[in-house]
Amino acid sequence: MSEILITFNPGSSTIKLGLYRMGDDQPVRLGRGIIDLRRTPLQLHVVEGPAVAEIPLRAEVTDDLHELIDETLGWLTDHFALQGIAAVGHRVVHGGDAFSAAVLITDDTLATISRFADLAPLHQPQSLRLIRAIRHLRPDLPQTASFDTAFHKTQSDVVRRFALPRAMFDAGVKRYGFHGLSYKFVSTRLRDLAPDLASGRVVAAHLGSGASLCALKNGRSRDTSMGFSTLDGIPMATRCGALDPGVVIYLLKQQGLPLESVEDILYHRSGLLGVSGISADSRDLLASVEPAAREAIKLFTHRIAQEIAALATTIGGLDAVIFTAGIGEHQPAIRAAVCARLSWLGVALNESANSSNATRIDAKDSKVGVFVIPTDEEQVIAAEACALLKLNRET
Repeated sequence: MSEILITFNPGSSTIKLGLYRMGDDQPVRLGRGIIDLRRTPLQLHVVEGPAVAEIPLRAEVTDDLHELIDETLGWLTDHFALQGIAAVGHRVVHGGDAFSAAVLITDDTLATISRFADLAPLHQPQSLRLIRAIRHLRPDLPQTASFDTAFHKTQSDVVRRFALPRAMFDAGVKRYGFHGLSYKFVSTRLRDLAPDLASGRVVAAHLGSGASLCALKNGRSRDTSMGFSTLDGIPMATRCGALDPGVVIYLLKQQGLPLESVEDILYHRSGLLGVSGISADSRDLLASVEPAAREAIKLFTHRIAQEIAALATTIGGLDAVIFTAGIGEHQPAIRAAVCARLSWLGVALNESANSSNATRIDAKDSKVGVFVIPTDEEQVIAAEACALLKLNRET
């Protein structure tokens, strides 16, 4: 009987699920699903090969998620005729300096994960709710955690340090970086597609509702746009990106805004939504004729290109660029605008390949390879979970 692994990849308002058959080699995906927590009533959207299903859920969103997870696991078990679920793997955004690789979840590791909740307030609490819900419903199931921050542990202290008093760095105020599971996947995929470029100097752009970039050298993280929190770097759907800290001081002292209001502005009312005043979705803004929408897109693509050039400084040049995640994989206009700003670096696109979202989209005379690589964070979670569980059995 095959052992079954379920993965959870929570966003700020969604829960992505993966269902895998565990084997001696890599885990094999059986299906995937997503629950949009903003939708009423809730639905489980399931993709199983070519088949797609929308499953209505009776449960509601509660603080502990017990009913929702119980109903979801029950449906998956019945539908896929599973004899039982052997393990659960989780994406956890923030592992601080405590974790450099995936871990089995124990009382101690769960307590450590909880300490970082304030550093990733959109995602970490969701992961904690899911882990605790599984523990409550199925205390017998082994659970694992895969950390976005772990991939960036290969960066030097010079890159990770802020120009703050040294004691603050020692206390954990430093640049951690995020989207590490995505970067791990696309860097490995690039090694299959173009091993000569993958061993060189690469900047990967994970462009979704949350967005960041990562400088890779021989597939290892050397620098990244996100820093201490998921606010830093380029503008995002509703997050501001890099910001003069004097702005925060001004909002708190001169404007007299409460801390909660400032936090809400920076996380939920800024980025594409804040600049455009129209939408947080770049597709809406690209379709709009409003000047503010056009300006939001120009700011977004300008900052992405600027960040690519800055990250190239860390790795001493640029051999390839990877676009991934929802925007990076599916929006040719965004890729074209970014690459146009990088023409001075020798970046040139094949317009036809870019328009069709081909895997390789650089022109023949481009000095830099340009790739569109769909990310698969769940596959990384599943692979790391299987490796951990196998090691645990052997020891």
